[in-house]
Amino acid sequence: MISTRFSSLCLIAVLTLLANNSLQTRTSAEEIKHSFFVAGPTFTGIIEEDGSEGWNAGRAAARDGFVLENGNVLIAWVDEVKELTRSHEVVFHYQRSAENKEIGTVQRLADGNTLITELGQKPRLLEVTSEGKIAVEVPLAPETDNAHMQTRMARKLPNGNYLVPHLLAFQVKEYTPEGKVVRSIPTDLEELGGRGAENWPFTAIVLENKNVLVNLTHGNKTAIFDQTGKVVWKVSNEDFPGNPFDDPCGAHRLPNGNTVICSYHAPKGIKVFEVTPDKKIVWTYTGPHRAHEIQVLTTNGQPVPWPPLK
Repeated sequence: MISTRFSSLCLIAVLTLLANNSLQTRTSAEEIKHSFFVAGPTFTGIIEEDGSEGWNAGRAAARDGFVLENGNVLIAWVDEVKELTRSHEVVFHYQRSAENKEIGTVQRLADGNTLITELGQKPRLLEVTSEGKIAVEVPLAPETDNAHMQTRMARKLPNGNYLVPHLLAFQVKEYTPEGKVVRSIPTDLEELGGRGAENWPFTAIVLENKNVLVNLTHGNKTAIFDQTGKVVWKVSNEDFPGNPFDDPCGAHRLPNGNTVICSYHAPKGIKVFEVTPDKKIVWTYTGPHRAHEIQVLTTNGQPVPWPPLK
């Protein structure tokens, strides 16, 4: 009798513990809240943790952007780049050159210069000083005359080179300041579905271990490549119900190792989501605004450290 009763109590205790752990895991996921900057087709600005619009740039359809350490917002549109204060004062401005058709990238560098890419008949990467002068010009080799599809989120690397995704070339290329390509990461690998999967590289982020995380737009997946170009991790709609990947464009790698991914073409439902390394979705944004690029600013009221990996 005592043994039976003891076994029953143990079973109840184990079931209670499992239920509590499950509830705790579920509750923790539900309680994640982010505020974030979004560059999107209908809204460019800051979304607060409660989903409200905290700041509006006054112009939608931005391509790229950062909320800087000083609180100003650096934004790239198709024709210009502006740094705005929260009261909309313009403190930096760059107008696209007449020979090109689009601007694709903006990044404020540690020395105060601003990294900008121009797409068109003269695809190039520029470093522009705070006075608006071109300090560095790097010719790019996108392998297509289609300006809109030449490049996306280029970033400067700690070694002084630049990492540039080229969509229709199916390659992420590393350029020296002289324009020499010293590394290329192919994204049309058979293990990712080959060229037919349309794994166009959009965002390329160098992680702390030097691996490169790449969002593959029409391929609807995110992959991590090691320094030899080997795929060491990938996630796609095959890993989730409901197909949350819908043209993943921008991404932000958080300090906890999770990745926030934009589903740019999602007409409704999940437009941004956060996925863990073990492929669990722990946060989603289902509000009205689609996201081309993103920067998470706070998590549950705590600021995300600078600089952001995006």
